[in-house]
Amino acid sequence: MRHFGQIAPDVRKRLFHQEPCPFTADSAPRLLSAALGATLYSPATRPRLADDILKQREQGVVSMVLCLEDSIDDADVPAGEANLVSQLAELAKRSDFETPLLFVRVRTPEQMPDLVRRLGPAVELLSGFVLPKFTEERGIPFLEALAAAEAAGGRRLFAMPVLESPDLLYRETRVHTLEGIFRAVDKYRDRVLALRLGVTDFCSSYGLRRGPDMTAYDVQIVASVIADVVNMLARADGTGFTVTGPVWEYFRVPERMFKPQLRQSPFLEGQAAGLRQKLIEHSMDGLLREISLDRANGLLGKTCIHPSHVLPVHALSVVSHEEFSDAKDILRPERGGGGVLRSAYTNKMNEVKPHRAWAERTLLRAEAFGVANEDIGFVELLTAGLSD
Repeated sequence: MRHFGQIAPDVRKRLFHQEPCPFTADSAPRLLSAALGATLYSPATRPRLADDILKQREQGVVSMVLCLEDSIDDADVPAGEANLVSQLAELAKRSDFETPLLFVRVRTPEQMPDLVRRLGPAVELLSGFVLPKFTEERGIPFLEALAAAEAAGGRRLFAMPVLESPDLLYRETRVHTLEGIFRAVDKYRDRVLALRLGVTDFCSSYGLRRGPDMTAYDVQIVASVIADVVNMLARADGTGFTVTGPVWEYFRVPERMFKPQLRQSPFLEGQAAGLRQKLIEHSMDGLLREISLDRANGLLGKTCIHPSHVLPVHALSVVSHEEFSDAKDILRPERGGGGVLRSAYTNKMNEVKPHRAWAERTLLRAEAFGVANEDIGFVELLTAGLSD
């Protein structure tokens, strides 16, 4: 699979200076963690789950979470497990279809080896599990059970812990909780693909809910947690992990509502481009701002609960030609001794040593999401993805 793989090759060639690289569930963890992109959540109880997975893959989704936790009622867990097993078994029969990276969000450690046993050969479709309300005390049993499930299934399985415990939110317990989380994930580093932020749970501890015109960073109590998570768990010194962006809850103007307007316009081409820009920015303003702030704060990828969020996340993850040019200049072998140089775009200073970690992360993102051509921006990437 590859990002923007749903777009025709000739269109990709027009859009990209460097196309996104292909990858599989067996690719290197470093690439997979960067390539998760918009991870789409779906309740495991959906009656046509196998068809839903294939439909989303055709629309550009590369990672999905099939949820047995908060998205379904407590009473529906046994039925959800049974449906998950039967739907993945059905999906495994369709060998001519490529599936996204699939993860199951479980409630208890015991569910993991049990589901692997029940899945049988269909476990080949599974990339891992999402571990809820992760702390050191709660998380170690999950990580131990994951190791057992991996051994039983004979397949590499990753963990994606969700950081959403109130102990992580409260000032008096935050640092201690983060230190414990680091000890747990560091011990099982080879199995932890990414850490996910549960911002909805953070807000619920204070009876808060951000509106559609506000980002997670506008809610100061939440922003402070994100800052501390990045500070202690996402460092660029080799000790950090990929941390993904929080969920965006709103989908008031899904893509189908503005899609016809993007295709047909009574205006001239230049005016139509402006109309497209206004339509997209107006309908997704909060989401677009939050995605930009995610990246500015060191987060990569995003939890999504609606398909209309996927393309914006991916389009804003593409590396611009200017970013790529700067990163390549900074990482030239002859620059190993440091120094300062003027950007090839002549609009900024690139200082080799301080900007090296940024450049390395940028080239990893470029590998996963590609590099846009000089004249290609977010709108062109998004509208190309919306085309049939």
